[in-house]
This record gives sequence, structure tokens and C-alpha cells, in this order.
Amino acid sequence: MSISATRSAALRAHRDTPAGGVAAVLRRVLPAMLTLAALIAVWQVYVQTSGISPQILPSPLRVVEQGWAHRDDLALNSWATVRETLIGFAVSLALAWALAIAVDFSSWLRRALVPLFVVSQTLPIIAIAPLVIIWFGFGLLPKIVVIALATFFPMAIGLIEGFAATDADAGALLRSMGASRWQVFRYVRLPSALPRFFTALRIGITYAVVGAVFAEYVGASEGLGIYMSLQKNSFRTDLVLAAVLVTALISLVLFALTYAVEKVVAPWARAERGPLRNEASRV
Repeated sequence: MSISATRSAALRAHRDTPAGGVAAVLRRVLPAMLTLAALIAVWQVYVQTSGISPQILPSPLRVVEQGWAHRDDLALNSWATVRETLIGFAVSLALAWALAIAVDFSSWLRRALVPLFVVSQTLPIIAIAPLVIIWFGFGLLPKIVVIALATFFPMAIGLIEGFAATDADAGALLRSMGASRWQVFRYVRLPSALPRFFTALRIGITYAVVGAVFAEYVGASEGLGIYMSLQKNSFRTDLVLAAVLVTALISLVLFALTYAVEKVVAPWARAERGPLRNEASRV
């Protein structure tokens, strides 16, 4: 089955799907939520029965209570982390698109750049981040560099592989009708790459938050990373865990937003993955 035919079938299935998809979402999410709730319950019971010091392991209730008591500080530092994450991720996203398109149009650039993209992932961020702080100081720039290093690769490779996976017959058909290389890219290669791109985008956005927090942890004047470092030095494990919880919530919100963006930019992409998976499972 060609990609265009599969896409049409996916769009029809997407239109015919009832709005009550909430039940399907709950079926997917409920097992994870129940598992998480069980782990939290075990944690709470263990802390209460073992008598362990809160400085070593606070209870979940204490983490939430202290996090709420210090919500102003957490909100201030959270905003700094979110700002750095969004700016750094936007820069990384722009670079990924520009270089992936350039690579798709030039086989020479593909041979020259793709190996360098792979090599960039062998550089340990834990070793590079302190050097970036030394070179660029404690401002916004070093955070952008660290976030770009952490997120560029999955998005660039997702786009490059998505372009390369385009149905050759569809491209050949457009070229036989006199379409230019750019028109083939716009109407065939770009739409075909979007499903892989959004998968890579979801990986990249979670890396972005981790990269921002790690860069702050190495050196910053504000942000959840430096907040965790300060609270750790004060033996406030409860506030460290509260900051970890906020970081996880930020990551989940940004992760969920990628689905909203995908629904607006490429509403057929999510529906297309279902038929493709079903077809692959029958092979």
C-alpha cells in the first residue's frame, strides 16, 4: 500500500473515530497511574514505619507540603528554567530544520554532516557543560548551548530519516508532471517526514528540560537546577524532591503540548501511525 493510500485511509479512520476517545486515553494512562500511586503509597508507608530521618528520605506528603510552603521560590525558579528551555529548544529546532533540509538537498552535505551529528552525541554533556560555563559565563547563552547539544541530534536525524523514507513513486510522479525539486520536497517529502519528526520532537523536548536543569546545576543565578543544588547543600531533601517533581511536571506539560502542535500542523500524522503499525504487524 502506498503512503498516499495509507494516509487517506488514516484520515478517513480519524474522521470516523468517535469523540469519546477519552476512554481509550484512560485505558492507556490508567495502568501507569495506578503503578505510580502504588509506589508512592509504599514510599509513604516505609517512611512512617521505618523512622528514617526526613533529611535522608522525606515522605511524599512532606515533599508536597514543603513544596507548597515554598511555592513562590519554586515558581520563580521554574519560570527561569522554562524560559531557558523554550529559548534553547527553539534555537536547536531551527538548526535541526535548516541543516536537515540542507542535507536532504545535497548528498555531499549528507556525507559531510551526518557523521558529525553522530560524533556530537559521543561528547559527554556532563563534561562539556562545565567548560561551556567557563567559556560563556553564567548567563543565558551557556544554557542555550547545552540544551542545543542535548536536543539537536534526535530532531535532525528524525527529519533526515523522514525525508529519506518518502515514497519514491510519489516523488517520481510529481517530477514526471514537471514539478521542481522544491515542489517535490514541499508536497511529498515534507509531509512524509512529519510523523518521524514529531516522534523526535517528543524525545527532544524532554531532553531540553533535563539539559536546562543540568546547565543550571553546573552554574546559574536562578532556575530549578541551582535551586536543587542550594537545597541539597542545606540538607533540605524535601525541597530537592519538590523541585524534581516540578521539573517532571514541566516535562510532562511540554511533552503533551507536542501532541497539540501535531494535531494542528499535521492532523493526519497521528492517525496514519495506527494503520501503518497494523499493516506491519500482519507482515
